[in-house]
Amino acid sequence: MAVGRFQVMALLQAARAHILGLPLESAYSWGLNRAIFYAAAKKGFKKALPPPRLEELFPYKRREELEEMRKTFGVYHLGDEMAYSVEVEGKLLFTIGKEIQDERAFQKQIASRFGELFSQAWEEALNICRQYDKGVLLSQRYFYETIYKPRRDELAKKWTELVSGKHSSQSS
Repeated sequence: MAVGRFQVMALLQAARAHILGLPLESAYSWGLNRAIFYAAAKKGFKKALPPPRLEELFPYKRREELEEMRKTFGVYHLGDEMAYSVEVEGKLLFTIGKEIQDERAFQKQIASRFGELFSQAWEEALNICRQYDKGVLLSQRYFYETIYKPRRDELAKKWTELVSGKHSSQSS
């Protein structure tokens, strides 16, 4: 299965968020959230989506648990970029529309494209983001223009070749 710009954006955004201090699961959530956001922006937003109804997302939770989660719902800023967030079982996760981007969603939409080679792509994404100072990582525009845009097609091609076995592995 090909790795596309969507997966490249999600992986680079997750790496950016992790380097800026978000725990791994929250960083994965941020990365998937931003990839969804940019894909929707590219297609043109049809209408603003309301925040998710927690009862729909977690029908198995008790009313008291939902009320505690509702208290954590808010806006999170990573540098000058923002996303809606909620705390679920002690983890900061991001939401867009009626979905919370959690580790399961990241695994399904992003990591699964890489299979067992995900950790290799993840390390490369981290190393790319580490090359830039904090000011670039904190800026939505600079991240997009400096880190993502110039290498999105190159990484999509490289990572597709990697997972399809067309790229020979280097031996240690």
